[in-house]
Amino acid sequence: MDSNVDEQVDTKNEAYQERSKACFHEKIGLCLTWEDLYVEIPNINNGNKAILQGINGYACPGDVLAILGPSGCGKSTLLDALAGRLDSKTRKTGEILINGRKQLLAYGTLAYVTQENILTWTLTVGEAVYYSAQLQLPSSMSRDEKKERAESTIREMGLQDSMDTRIGGWGIKGLSGGQKRRVSICIEILTRPKLLFLDEPTSGLDSAASYYVMKRIVELARQYDMTVLASIHQPVSHVFQLLHNLCLLSKGRMIYFGSATDADQFFTKNGFACPTHQNPADHYLRIINTDFDEDIECGTRGKITAEEVTNLLITSYRSSFDCEQMHSHIADIHSKGPKELVEKNGNKVSFFTQCLILTQRSFTNMRRDSGYYWMRLVIYVALGLGLGSVFYNVGSAYNSIQARGSMLMFVASLLTIMAIGGFPSFLEDMKVFQRERLNGHYGAVAFIFGNTVSSIPFLLLISFIPGAITYYLVGLQQKHEKFLYFSLILLACMMLVESLMMVVAVVVPNFLVGLITGAGMQGLMMLSGGFFQLPNDLPKFFWKYPLYYISFHKYAYQGLYKNEFMGLKFSSFDLGRSDNVRIEGDTILETVWQVEMGYSKWVDLAILFGMVIVYKLIFLCIVRLVKR
Repeated sequence: MDSNVDEQVDTKNEAYQERSKACFHEKIGLCLTWEDLYVEIPNINNGNKAILQGINGYACPGDVLAILGPSGCGKSTLLDALAGRLDSKTRKTGEILINGRKQLLAYGTLAYVTQENILTWTLTVGEAVYYSAQLQLPSSMSRDEKKERAESTIREMGLQDSMDTRIGGWGIKGLSGGQKRRVSICIEILTRPKLLFLDEPTSGLDSAASYYVMKRIVELARQYDMTVLASIHQPVSHVFQLLHNLCLLSKGRMIYFGSATDADQFFTKNGFACPTHQNPADHYLRIINTDFDEDIECGTRGKITAEEVTNLLITSYRSSFDCEQMHSHIADIHSKGPKELVEKNGNKVSFFTQCLILTQRSFTNMRRDSGYYWMRLVIYVALGLGLGSVFYNVGSAYNSIQARGSMLMFVASLLTIMAIGGFPSFLEDMKVFQRERLNGHYGAVAFIFGNTVSSIPFLLLISFIPGAITYYLVGLQQKHEKFLYFSLILLACMMLVESLMMVVAVVVPNFLVGLITGAGMQGLMMLSGGFFQLPNDLPKFFWKYPLYYISFHKYAYQGLYKNEFMGLKFSSFDLGRSDNVRIEGDTILETVWQVEMGYSKWVDLAILFGMVIVYKLIFLCIVRLVKR
C-alpha cells in the first residue's frame, strides 16, 4: 500500500516538474498568482459578509484554469478580484501578482468576457466584430489585416454562416443566445490577449457548441501562450477533459486546487469516488453543494451532511500533497518566473480613429434602431400638426400674445421632454460602452464624441421638419432667419435633454428609475423656467436661486420670446378701445413676460449650447470618478 502511495507521489512530482519547466522555459506570457485572498461586501444587517475566504492559486501561460462550484460560491467574484473589477464598496485583502510582482498591464494584454452578452443588437455579426477589430487592434495593422483577423476569429467560433445576420434585440429575432455568447468571445480574443478571463463562457451553448468553443480556447491558449481563467457552472464531460487546472469553491472556501486529472484521486481518497461513466464535474458539484439539506454517502463513515463533507474536504486538502505543490509552484513562479511584463506589439489606435469608428458604429445603430429617433420623428410630426391646428394662424390681436407664449412654451418644454423617449436605447449603448471601456477599447471622450456627432443628423431632422410644420401653420414671423433660430433653439434643447439623460444613465443605470429621474428633473426646471410663474414672482429660495438660473428652460423661453415678439406690433381692438393702438413687441417682452432685455437672443442660444458641453463634461467626470 505504501509503495503505491510513494509511486503516486513520485508521479505527481514528475508531472509538477514538467509543468514548471514548461511554464518557465518554453513559454513567454503572464503568470498570475494570488495568495490568502479575502473579499467582503457590506452586510445590511451586521458588519461585512465574506464572499471569498483565504483563496490561493495560480494560472500559467498556455493553460486553462477552470473555477467550478455551485451557484453563489464566489466564482465570478474571484474572477473580478483577479481582473481588478471589484467595485469600491467591496473590501479585498491578499496579494495578487503578475510574474511575481505588482504591475500595470500594457494595453491589449488583458481581456474579460462578461457573463451577460452586452452587444449592439442592430449590427450584424461581421460588423460587430470588425468594428471592434478597428478599435482594438494596433495602428500598425492595415484595414485589410484587421478585416482578415475579424473574419478568421468569426470562423474560429463557428459563426461564418451568421456573418450577415443581425445580433438581434426587441423586434428582431437575430442570433440565438449561444451564438451571441460566441460573438462576445470573438470580440475579446481579437487582440490575442496574454490574460483572458471568461465568466461562464459555455452559458447558453449546447454540449457540442460548448466543446468546440472551449477546444478552440484551449488551442488559442497554447498557440499564443495565453493565461486563461474561466468560471464554468457545469461543464459537460468532454469540456471537463479539456481543462488543465481546477479550482473548486463552495461558499467562498477553496475545496481543491490542482490538476483536473488529479481531482478524482483526491475525492476517492476521501471516500467520494466518482461513479463509473459519470461526469466528474457533476459529481464534484453534487458533493460540495451545501444549498440542499441532503446527506451524502461517505465510504466507511456512512451518511454525513453536505456541510460536514465540505469541512472534511477543506481540511483534507490543506494537508494534502496537492496543496503543498500548489504553494511550491507559487513560490517558484515568484522566484524563477519571468520578471518583465510582456508588451503587446504595435500601438493603440489614435484618438481620431477611435472617434471616427465610434461615430460610424453609432450612426449605423441609430439609423437601424427605430426606437432611437424614427419613432420620435413620427410623434414630433404628429405633435407639430396638432400644435399647428390648435394655434392655427394665431394672428396679431392682443389675445395672440398669450397664445404665442403658450405655444412657444410647449415647444421648449413638452416637445423637448420627449427626448427622454430615446433613454432605453441609450441605456443599451451605455452598457456596451461600460463593457468596452473596462476592457480598454477606448475612453469616455471618444464615446461622447461619437455619440454626439452621430446623433446630430437625426436631431436636425427632428428639429427642422416638425419645427417647420409648427412654425408656418401657427403663422409666426415669416422670416427665414427667425425660423432658423426657432429650429436651433429646438435642436439645442433636445441635445440638452439627451446630455442630461447621459448623466442620469451613468448615475441611475435602471430603465424605469432613470426615466422617472429624468422626467422629474425636467419638471422642476419647467416650473422655475419663467412661464408658469413669472421670474419676478418666483420664490427667491431654491426656485429662483439657483434653479431659475440653471434651468435651460429659462434661456429657451427667453430666446424664443425675443425671436418672436421683437419687431411685432399687436392690436388693442379686443381690449374694448375705440382707437387701434399698436403695442410694441419689446414692451410685451418687458411687461408681460419679464424677459431680460440686456443681451441678445443669440446669447440665450449660446448659453444653451454651452450647457450641452457642461452636461457632457459632468458625464465625463462621473465616468472617470466611477473608474477610479
